[in-house]
Amino acid sequence: MAKYRQVHVEFWQDGFVLDLTPEEKYFYIYLMTNSKTSQCGIYELPKRIIETETGYNRETVEKLLARFEEYGKIKYNEGTKEIFMTNWAKYNWINSTKVIKCIEKELDNVKYQGFVKEFIYLINELGYRIDTLSIDLGEEREKEVEEEEEKEVEGEEVKQSAPNAADFYQENFGVLNPFIGESIEYWEKDLDSEMIIEAMKRALKQQKKWSYAEGILKDWVNKNVRTMKDVIALDKEFESRGNNLKRFGGKAIRTEEKPDWLDKEEDPKPQREYTPEEIAAFEEEKRKMQERIKNRNKSELALRGSASTEKGE
Repeated sequence: MAKYRQVHVEFWQDGFVLDLTPEEKYFYIYLMTNSKTSQCGIYELPKRIIETETGYNRETVEKLLARFEEYGKIKYNEGTKEIFMTNWAKYNWINSTKVIKCIEKELDNVKYQGFVKEFIYLINELGYRIDTLSIDLGEEREKEVEEEEEKEVEGEEVKQSAPNAADFYQENFGVLNPFIGESIEYWEKDLDSEMIIEAMKRALKQQKKWSYAEGILKDWVNKNVRTMKDVIALDKEFESRGNNLKRFGGKAIRTEEKPDWLDKEEDPKPQREYTPEEIAAFEEEKRKMQERIKNRNKSELALRGSASTEKGE
């Protein structure tokens, strides 16, 4: 993962870029400069991360990915959630031993071997060379995948009997309405049900609702926490940080438990605005009240004056 990416100034005069819409230009720049990019141009980029970092919804993200696949600029593997920038090596190749070693290491970690084979073919066409002997081109990986699939089949009955996130919600929060049901299903596309249930458990401990649990899930995704092992590691890191602070009289604050945006739920509800007609009616009633008070004061003064005259006589 790079600290920064460079974009050549001629990018904006490129014929392909000039024909893009503003939305497409923004998305293309994002694909080349986001935090997951790699030296080889193949990297894992879940759609949930794209949504979080660009602000686009899932429908827009899928539409833009499909569009750039049609343009021949990228390839996206739904199974591994990996993206392949097909022209990356052509415009970003650096003949440096250190960089080439980095590329070889990245290729060895790519999950979808189809992208690796295509990458090697493309750089050979461009006249570049890397050491392919140290790179697993899929034979050993295929065996591992077969073994994993066999294990999945064996454990299928166990998985079916395991509680899912929707069932957990209904058992602990109440009736599952369609909106929250879709939201849970949405999260299950990117995260394990076990993580979603864990987020709901933490919301229950704080006597909060689903929105609080969803805030925890967003916080985990932003911190690239993808499995329960990552959650446990994050918890341990927090505890360790808290222990270090206690030595110096400090206090650890767990930001993951309560995202900042949830504070908005505790804000008082705004008062409703009155119509001009309601304001006019109020002013008229106020005027009448003041008139009655004024008349009553005059009557009291007149009575007092009359009583003083009688005493004088």
